[in-house]
Amino acid sequence: MKIKNKYSGLRDFFILWSSQAVSELGTAMTNFALIIWVYSQEGTASSITFLTLCSFLPTILFRFIAGAIADRWNKKRIMLLADLMAACGTLTVLILYSLSALQVWHLYVINFLLSFMNAFQSPASYVATSLLVPKEHYLKVSGLQSFSGSVITILAPALGSSLLAFGGMPIVLAVDLASFAVAFVTLLIFIKIPDIIHNTEETPGPFLKSCMSGINYLREHRALLRIILFFSVVNFLAKAGNDGMMSAFILGRTGGRQKALGMAEAAVSLGVLAGSVVVTFVKPPKNKTKVIFISCIFTFLLGDVMLSLTPSLPYWVVSAFVSYVPVAVLGANLNTVMRVHVPLEMQGRVFSARDTLQNITIPLGLFLGGIWADHVFEPFMSRPSAIQHALALFFGAGKGSGIAVMFFIVGIIGFILSIAALRNPLYQSLNDSE
Repeated sequence: MKIKNKYSGLRDFFILWSSQAVSELGTAMTNFALIIWVYSQEGTASSITFLTLCSFLPTILFRFIAGAIADRWNKKRIMLLADLMAACGTLTVLILYSLSALQVWHLYVINFLLSFMNAFQSPASYVATSLLVPKEHYLKVSGLQSFSGSVITILAPALGSSLLAFGGMPIVLAVDLASFAVAFVTLLIFIKIPDIIHNTEETPGPFLKSCMSGINYLREHRALLRIILFFSVVNFLAKAGNDGMMSAFILGRTGGRQKALGMAEAAVSLGVLAGSVVVTFVKPPKNKTKVIFISCIFTFLLGDVMLSLTPSLPYWVVSAFVSYVPVAVLGANLNTVMRVHVPLEMQGRVFSARDTLQNITIPLGLFLGGIWADHVFEPFMSRPSAIQHALALFFGAGKGSGIAVMFFIVGIIGFILSIAALRNPLYQSLNDSE
Protein backbone atom coordinates (compact mmCIF):
# COMPACT_ATOMS: atom_id res chain seq x y z
CA MET A 1 0.00 0.00 0.00
CA LYS A 2 2.87 2.37 0.81
CA ILE A 3 4.45 1.74 -2.58
CA LYS A 4 1.14 2.44 -4.30
CA ASN A 5 0.71 5.74 -2.44
CA LYS A 6 4.32 6.72 -3.02
CA TYR A 7 3.90 6.58 -6.80
CA SER A 8 0.18 7.31 -7.13
CA GLY A 9 -0.75 9.64 -9.95
CA LEU A 10 2.39 8.93 -12.00
CA ARG A 11 1.08 6.29 -14.45
CA ASP A 12 0.94 8.55 -17.51
CA PHE A 13 4.29 10.10 -16.64
CA PHE A 14 5.93 6.68 -16.37
CA ILE A 15 4.58 5.68 -19.79
CA LEU A 16 5.72 8.94 -21.41
CA TRP A 17 9.08 8.97 -19.62
CA SER A 18 9.97 5.38 -20.54
CA SER A 19 8.99 5.76 -24.21
CA GLN A 20 10.85 9.05 -24.54
CA ALA A 21 13.91 7.44 -22.91
CA VAL A 22 13.88 4.72 -25.57
CA SER A 23 13.84 7.41 -28.27
CA GLU A 24 16.60 9.40 -26.57
CA LEU A 25 18.77 6.28 -26.39
CA GLY A 26 18.33 5.72 -30.13
CA THR A 27 19.24 9.35 -30.81
CA ALA A 28 22.30 9.16 -28.56
CA MET A 29 23.55 6.05 -30.37
CA THR A 30 23.12 7.80 -33.71
CA ASN A 31 24.97 10.88 -32.45
CA PHE A 32 27.84 8.67 -31.27
CA ALA A 33 28.03 6.87 -34.61
CA LEU A 34 27.89 10.12 -36.58
CA ILE A 35 30.70 11.67 -34.53
CA ILE A 36 32.89 8.68 -35.40
CA TRP A 37 31.88 8.97 -39.07
CA VAL A 38 32.56 12.73 -39.22
CA TYR A 39 35.97 12.32 -37.61
CA SER A 40 36.83 9.53 -40.07
CA GLN A 41 35.94 11.88 -42.93
CA GLU A 42 37.57 15.08 -41.70
CA GLY A 43 40.10 13.98 -39.09
CA THR A 44 39.83 17.28 -37.20
CA ALA A 45 38.54 18.27 -33.79
CA SER A 46 36.95 21.40 -35.28
CA SER A 47 34.61 19.30 -37.42
CA ILE A 48 33.27 17.65 -34.27
CA THR A 49 33.06 20.99 -32.47
CA PHE A 50 31.09 22.54 -35.33
CA LEU A 51 28.72 19.57 -35.36
CA THR A 52 28.08 20.14 -31.64
CA LEU A 53 27.65 23.88 -32.23
CA CYS A 54 25.00 23.22 -34.90
CA SER A 55 23.18 21.03 -32.37
CA PHE A 56 23.33 23.67 -29.65
CA LEU A 57 22.98 27.24 -30.92
CA PRO A 58 19.52 27.10 -32.58
CA THR A 59 18.01 25.78 -29.36
CA ILE A 60 19.28 28.87 -27.54
CA LEU A 61 18.52 31.38 -30.27
CA PHE A 62 14.87 30.38 -30.77
CA ARG A 63 13.91 29.56 -27.18
CA PHE A 64 12.03 32.82 -26.55
CA ILE A 65 9.75 32.26 -29.54
CA ALA A 66 9.42 28.55 -28.76
CA GLY A 67 8.40 29.17 -25.16
CA ALA A 68 5.59 31.52 -26.19
CA ILE A 69 4.33 28.99 -28.75
CA ALA A 70 4.55 26.13 -26.24
CA ASP A 71 2.31 28.06 -23.82
CA ARG A 72 -0.23 28.93 -26.53
CA TRP A 73 -0.37 25.71 -28.54
CA ASN A 74 -1.23 22.11 -27.75
CA LYS A 75 1.76 20.53 -25.99
CA LYS A 76 1.12 17.05 -27.36
CA ARG A 77 0.99 18.26 -30.96
CA ILE A 78 4.25 20.17 -30.56
CA MET A 79 5.98 17.09 -29.14
CA LEU A 80 4.57 14.83 -31.88
CA LEU A 81 5.68 17.25 -34.60
CA ALA A 82 9.18 17.49 -33.10
CA ASP A 83 9.44 13.68 -32.93
CA LEU A 84 8.26 13.39 -36.53
CA MET A 85 10.82 15.94 -37.75
CA ALA A 86 13.58 14.16 -35.85
CA ALA A 87 12.61 10.89 -37.51
CA CYS A 88 12.67 12.62 -40.91
CA GLY A 89 16.19 13.84 -40.16
CA THR A 90 17.39 10.34 -39.31
CA LEU A 91 15.64 8.91 -42.38
CA THR A 92 17.35 11.52 -44.58
CA VAL A 93 20.76 10.54 -43.19
CA LEU A 94 19.99 6.85 -43.80
CA ILE A 95 18.96 7.49 -47.43
CA LEU A 96 22.01 9.65 -48.16
CA TYR A 97 24.34 7.13 -46.53
CA SER A 98 22.78 4.22 -48.42
CA LEU A 99 23.28 6.11 -51.71
CA SER A 100 26.91 6.91 -50.75
CA ALA A 101 25.97 10.59 -51.02
CA LEU A 102 26.26 11.62 -47.37
CA GLN A 103 28.62 14.54 -46.75
CA VAL A 104 29.65 16.26 -43.54
CA TRP A 105 27.84 19.49 -44.40
CA HIS A 106 24.59 17.54 -44.71
CA LEU A 107 24.90 16.65 -41.03
CA TYR A 108 25.56 20.28 -40.09
CA VAL A 109 22.33 21.34 -41.80
CA ILE A 110 20.29 18.45 -40.38
CA ASN A 111 21.60 19.03 -36.85
CA PHE A 112 20.78 22.73 -37.13
CA LEU A 113 17.20 21.98 -38.17
CA LEU A 114 16.72 19.34 -35.47
CA SER A 115 18.10 21.71 -32.84
CA PHE A 116 15.57 24.28 -34.07
CA MET A 117 12.76 21.76 -33.47
CA ASN A 118 14.20 20.86 -30.07
CA ALA A 119 13.82 24.51 -29.08
CA PHE A 120 10.06 23.94 -29.30
CA GLN A 121 9.96 20.40 -27.92
CA SER A 122 11.85 21.12 -24.70
CA PRO A 123 9.48 23.73 -23.23
CA ALA A 124 6.44 21.73 -24.40
CA SER A 125 7.82 18.60 -22.74
CA TYR A 126 8.66 20.53 -19.57
CA VAL A 127 5.12 21.88 -19.26
CA ALA A 128 3.61 18.49 -20.18
CA THR A 129 5.49 16.90 -17.29
CA SER A 130 4.15 19.55 -14.90
CA LEU A 131 0.62 18.82 -16.15
CA LEU A 132 0.97 15.05 -15.79
CA VAL A 133 2.65 14.98 -12.38
CA PRO A 134 1.14 15.91 -8.99
CA LYS A 135 3.04 18.76 -7.32
CA GLU A 136 4.33 16.57 -4.48
CA HIS A 137 6.18 14.37 -7.01
CA TYR A 138 8.02 17.13 -8.89
CA LEU A 139 11.38 16.37 -7.28
CA LYS A 140 10.94 12.62 -7.75
CA VAL A 141 10.28 12.89 -11.49
CA SER A 142 13.20 15.29 -11.93
CA GLY A 143 15.38 12.60 -10.37
CA LEU A 144 13.93 9.95 -12.67
CA GLN A 145 14.58 12.10 -15.74
CA SER A 146 18.15 12.68 -14.62
CA PHE A 147 18.47 8.94 -13.94
CA SER A 148 17.40 7.98 -17.46
CA GLY A 149 19.68 10.63 -18.95
CA SER A 150 22.72 9.26 -17.16
CA VAL A 151 21.85 5.65 -18.08
CA ILE A 152 21.57 6.70 -21.72
CA THR A 153 24.95 8.45 -21.52
CA ILE A 154 26.49 5.22 -20.23
CA LEU A 155 24.76 2.84 -22.64
CA ALA A 156 24.85 4.84 -25.89
CA PRO A 157 28.60 4.50 -26.67
CA ALA A 158 28.64 0.79 -25.85
CA LEU A 159 25.47 -0.04 -27.78
CA GLY A 160 26.41 2.29 -30.62
CA SER A 161 29.82 0.63 -30.98
CA SER A 162 28.24 -2.84 -30.92
CA LEU A 163 25.68 -1.96 -33.61
CA LEU A 164 28.39 -0.35 -35.76
CA ALA A 165 30.45 -3.52 -35.51
CA PHE A 166 27.42 -5.72 -36.22
CA GLY A 167 25.78 -3.94 -39.14
CA GLY A 168 27.47 -0.59 -39.69
CA MET A 169 25.82 2.82 -39.86
CA PRO A 170 22.54 1.61 -41.48
CA ILE A 171 21.64 -0.63 -38.53
CA VAL A 172 22.30 2.20 -36.06
CA LEU A 173 20.02 4.54 -38.02
CA ALA A 174 17.36 1.82 -38.38
CA VAL A 175 17.32 1.22 -34.62
CA ASP A 176 17.03 4.97 -34.07
CA LEU A 177 14.00 5.12 -36.39
CA ALA A 178 12.40 2.22 -34.51
CA SER A 179 12.92 4.05 -31.23
CA PHE A 180 11.26 7.17 -32.70
CA ALA A 181 8.28 5.01 -33.71
CA VAL A 182 7.93 3.72 -30.14
CA ALA A 183 7.92 7.24 -28.68
CA PHE A 184 5.59 8.65 -31.36
CA VAL A 185 2.96 5.89 -31.15
CA THR A 186 3.03 5.86 -27.35
CA LEU A 187 2.49 9.63 -27.13
CA LEU A 188 -0.16 9.62 -29.88
CA ILE A 189 -2.29 6.77 -28.54
CA PHE A 190 -1.62 6.24 -24.85
CA ILE A 191 -0.92 9.68 -23.38
CA LYS A 192 -3.53 12.37 -22.74
CA ILE A 193 -1.92 15.63 -21.64
CA PRO A 194 -4.41 17.79 -19.70
CA ASP A 195 -5.17 21.29 -20.93
CA ILE A 196 -4.11 24.29 -18.89
CA ILE A 197 -7.07 26.05 -17.32
CA HIS A 198 -6.63 29.73 -18.16
CA ASN A 199 -8.29 32.64 -16.47
CA THR A 200 -11.38 33.42 -18.54
CA GLU A 201 -10.57 37.14 -18.38
CA GLU A 202 -7.05 36.63 -19.68
CA THR A 203 -6.32 37.42 -23.33
CA PRO A 204 -3.24 36.13 -25.17
CA GLY A 205 -1.97 39.59 -26.19
CA PRO A 206 0.52 40.41 -28.98
CA PHE A 207 2.83 37.54 -29.88
CA LEU A 208 6.08 39.52 -29.56
CA LYS A 209 5.03 40.74 -26.13
CA SER A 210 4.21 37.15 -25.21
CA CYS A 211 7.72 36.06 -26.27
CA MET A 212 9.24 38.53 -23.80
CA SER A 213 6.82 37.75 -20.99
CA GLY A 214 9.09 35.01 -19.64
CA ILE A 215 11.89 37.54 -19.09
CA ASN A 216 9.40 40.06 -17.68
CA TYR A 217 8.11 37.44 -15.24
CA LEU A 218 11.64 36.77 -14.01
CA ARG A 219 12.32 40.50 -13.65
CA GLU A 220 9.27 40.74 -11.40
CA HIS A 221 10.44 37.78 -9.30
CA ARG A 222 13.89 38.83 -8.19
CA ALA A 223 14.89 35.65 -6.38
CA LEU A 224 14.15 33.47 -9.41
CA LEU A 225 16.07 35.81 -11.72
CA ARG A 226 19.06 35.96 -9.38
CA ILE A 227 19.34 32.17 -9.04
CA ILE A 228 19.16 31.81 -12.85
CA LEU A 229 21.88 34.46 -13.33
CA PHE A 230 23.94 32.68 -10.67
CA PHE A 231 23.79 29.49 -12.73
CA SER A 232 24.70 31.35 -15.90
CA VAL A 233 27.98 32.20 -14.13
CA VAL A 234 28.28 28.62 -12.87
CA ASN A 235 27.83 27.30 -16.43
CA PHE A 236 30.54 29.64 -17.69
CA LEU A 237 32.94 28.46 -14.98
CA ALA A 238 32.00 24.81 -15.58
CA LYS A 239 32.80 24.98 -19.29
CA ALA A 240 36.05 26.86 -18.66
CA GLY A 241 36.79 24.28 -15.95
CA ASN A 242 36.56 20.52 -15.69
CA ASP A 243 33.15 20.11 -17.36
CA GLY A 244 34.43 21.61 -20.59
CA MET A 245 38.16 20.90 -20.39
CA MET A 246 38.39 17.47 -18.76
CA SER A 247 39.01 15.71 -22.08
CA ALA A 248 41.97 17.96 -22.91
CA PHE A 249 43.31 17.61 -19.36
CA ILE A 250 43.23 13.81 -19.23
CA LEU A 251 44.45 13.29 -22.80
CA GLY A 252 47.29 15.73 -22.15
CA ARG A 253 48.25 14.11 -18.85
CA THR A 254 48.15 10.55 -20.23
CA GLY A 255 49.72 11.15 -23.63
CA GLY A 256 46.44 10.70 -25.50
CA ARG A 257 45.13 7.53 -23.82
CA GLN A 258 41.50 7.32 -24.97
CA LYS A 259 40.75 4.51 -22.50
CA ALA A 260 41.70 6.81 -19.62
CA LEU A 261 39.29 9.45 -20.90
CA GLY A 262 36.60 6.81 -21.35
CA MET A 263 36.98 5.71 -17.73
CA ALA A 264 36.67 9.29 -16.49
CA GLU A 265 33.61 9.95 -18.66
CA ALA A 266 32.00 6.73 -17.44
CA ALA A 267 32.63 7.89 -13.85
CA VAL A 268 30.86 11.18 -14.64
CA SER A 269 27.79 9.30 -15.89
CA LEU A 270 27.82 6.98 -12.89
CA GLY A 271 28.03 9.98 -10.57
CA VAL A 272 24.97 11.56 -12.18
CA LEU A 273 23.24 8.18 -11.98
CA ALA A 274 23.98 7.86 -8.27
CA GLY A 275 22.79 11.41 -7.60
CA SER A 276 19.59 10.73 -9.53
CA VAL A 277 18.90 7.66 -7.40
CA VAL A 278 19.39 9.73 -4.25
CA VAL A 279 16.96 12.39 -5.45
CA THR A 280 14.37 9.83 -6.53
CA PHE A 281 14.22 7.81 -3.33
CA VAL A 282 15.23 10.21 -0.53
CA LYS A 283 12.61 12.42 1.12
CA PRO A 284 12.52 15.88 -0.55
CA PRO A 285 14.31 18.58 1.48
CA LYS A 286 12.32 21.52 2.84
CA ASN A 287 15.09 24.03 2.08
CA LYS A 288 15.80 23.28 -1.57
CA THR A 289 17.90 26.37 -2.25
CA LYS A 290 20.26 25.41 0.57
CA VAL A 291 20.68 21.98 -1.02
CA ILE A 292 21.31 23.62 -4.41
CA PHE A 293 24.11 25.88 -3.20
CA ILE A 294 25.74 23.24 -0.96
CA SER A 295 25.73 20.90 -3.97
CA CYS A 296 27.51 23.64 -5.96
CA ILE A 297 30.13 23.97 -3.25
CA PHE A 298 30.90 20.25 -3.28
CA THR A 299 30.90 20.14 -7.09
CA PHE A 300 33.60 22.81 -7.35
CA LEU A 301 35.68 21.39 -4.50
CA LEU A 302 35.44 17.70 -5.42
CA GLY A 303 35.60 18.38 -9.13
CA ASP A 304 37.82 21.26 -10.18
CA VAL A 305 39.99 21.61 -7.05
CA MET A 306 40.43 17.89 -6.37
CA LEU A 307 41.05 17.11 -10.05
CA SER A 308 43.72 19.81 -10.30
CA LEU A 309 45.68 18.53 -7.30
CA THR A 310 45.58 14.77 -7.97
CA PRO A 311 48.35 13.04 -9.94
CA SER A 312 46.92 9.94 -11.60
CA LEU A 313 43.94 8.26 -13.26
CA PRO A 314 42.42 6.49 -10.19
CA TYR A 315 42.10 9.85 -8.43
CA TRP A 316 40.63 11.50 -11.53
CA VAL A 317 38.00 8.76 -11.80
CA VAL A 318 37.05 9.18 -8.14
CA SER A 319 36.93 12.97 -8.55
CA ALA A 320 34.71 12.68 -11.63
CA PHE A 321 32.30 10.38 -9.80
CA VAL A 322 31.97 12.23 -6.48
CA SER A 323 31.72 15.68 -8.11
CA TYR A 324 28.82 14.72 -10.37
CA VAL A 325 26.65 13.17 -7.65
CA PRO A 326 25.75 16.66 -6.34
CA VAL A 327 25.25 17.92 -9.92
CA ALA A 328 22.23 15.63 -10.28
CA VAL A 329 20.93 16.69 -6.86
CA LEU A 330 21.14 20.41 -7.57
CA GLY A 331 19.62 20.02 -11.05
CA ALA A 332 16.57 18.16 -9.75
CA ASN A 333 16.02 20.63 -6.91
CA LEU A 334 16.41 23.63 -9.22
CA ASN A 335 13.81 22.21 -11.63
CA THR A 336 11.44 21.65 -8.72
CA VAL A 337 11.86 25.23 -7.46
CA MET A 338 11.03 26.53 -10.95
CA ARG A 339 7.95 24.30 -11.31
CA VAL A 340 6.60 25.31 -7.90
CA HIS A 341 7.06 29.06 -8.35
CA VAL A 342 5.99 29.52 -11.98
CA PRO A 343 2.29 29.25 -12.97
CA LEU A 344 1.52 26.44 -15.41
CA GLU A 345 0.29 28.84 -18.08
CA MET A 346 3.67 30.66 -17.95
CA GLN A 347 6.05 27.71 -17.64
CA GLY A 348 6.88 27.36 -21.33
CA ARG A 349 7.97 31.00 -21.63
CA VAL A 350 9.75 31.15 -18.27
CA PHE A 351 11.45 27.79 -18.87
CA SER A 352 12.70 29.08 -22.23
CA ALA A 353 13.90 32.35 -20.72
CA ARG A 354 15.67 30.41 -17.98
CA ASP A 355 17.42 28.12 -20.44
CA THR A 356 18.51 31.01 -22.64
CA LEU A 357 19.94 33.01 -19.74
CA GLN A 358 21.64 30.00 -18.14
CA ASN A 359 23.07 28.49 -21.33
CA ILE A 360 24.11 31.61 -23.25
CA THR A 361 27.40 31.62 -21.32
CA ILE A 362 28.29 28.02 -22.27
CA PRO A 363 29.74 28.77 -25.74
CA LEU A 364 31.77 31.64 -24.25
CA GLY A 365 33.09 29.37 -21.50
CA LEU A 366 34.12 26.71 -24.01
CA PHE A 367 35.75 29.28 -26.32
CA LEU A 368 37.67 31.15 -23.62
CA GLY A 369 38.59 27.91 -21.84
CA GLY A 370 40.29 26.67 -24.99
CA ILE A 371 42.03 30.00 -25.58
CA TRP A 372 43.26 30.27 -22.01
CA ALA A 373 44.51 26.68 -22.02
CA ASP A 374 46.32 26.81 -25.37
CA HIS A 375 47.72 30.34 -25.24
CA VAL A 376 48.09 31.25 -21.56
CA PHE A 377 48.26 28.51 -18.93
CA GLU A 378 49.80 25.61 -20.86
CA PRO A 379 52.59 27.78 -22.37
CA PHE A 380 53.26 29.35 -18.96
CA MET A 381 53.63 25.94 -17.26
CA SER A 382 55.93 24.73 -20.05
CA ARG A 383 58.48 27.54 -19.52
CA PRO A 384 60.77 27.27 -16.45
CA SER A 385 60.44 30.12 -13.96
CA ALA A 386 60.27 30.60 -10.21
CA ILE A 387 56.44 30.76 -10.25
CA GLN A 388 56.20 27.78 -12.61
CA HIS A 389 58.48 25.75 -10.35
CA ALA A 390 56.35 26.59 -7.29
CA LEU A 391 53.11 25.75 -9.08
CA ALA A 392 54.57 22.48 -10.39
CA LEU A 393 54.90 21.27 -6.78
CA PHE A 394 51.09 21.23 -6.59
CA PHE A 395 49.95 20.80 -10.18
CA GLY A 396 52.77 18.82 -11.77
CA ALA A 397 54.65 19.66 -14.96
CA GLY A 398 54.28 18.90 -18.64
CA LYS A 399 51.11 18.75 -20.75
CA GLY A 400 47.93 19.25 -18.79
CA SER A 401 49.57 21.09 -15.89
CA GLY A 402 48.39 24.48 -17.17
CA ILE A 403 44.82 23.17 -17.41
CA ALA A 404 45.19 21.88 -13.84
CA VAL A 405 46.00 25.43 -12.72
CA MET A 406 42.88 26.62 -14.56
CA PHE A 407 40.79 23.99 -12.76
CA PHE A 408 42.08 25.16 -9.38
CA ILE A 409 41.30 28.82 -10.11
CA VAL A 410 37.82 27.96 -11.42
CA GLY A 411 37.16 25.74 -8.38
CA ILE A 412 38.10 28.45 -5.88
CA ILE A 413 36.05 31.11 -7.67
CA GLY A 414 33.04 28.77 -7.87
CA PHE A 415 33.44 27.85 -4.19
CA ILE A 416 33.48 31.52 -3.11
CA LEU A 417 30.46 32.41 -5.25
CA SER A 418 28.50 29.40 -3.93
CA ILE A 419 29.28 30.32 -0.30
CA ALA A 420 28.10 33.87 -0.94
CA ALA A 421 24.86 32.61 -2.53
CA LEU A 422 24.27 30.19 0.35
CA ARG A 423 24.46 33.06 2.84
CA ASN A 424 22.20 35.37 0.82
CA PRO A 425 18.76 35.62 2.53
CA LEU A 426 17.10 36.59 -0.79
CA TYR A 427 16.85 32.94 -1.84
CA GLN A 428 14.96 31.93 1.30
CA SER A 429 11.77 33.27 -0.33
CA LEU A 430 11.98 30.39 -2.82
CA ASN A 431 11.39 27.95 0.06
CA ASP A 432 8.78 29.88 2.03
CA SER A 433 5.78 29.35 -0.26
CA GLU A 434 6.37 25.69 -1.15
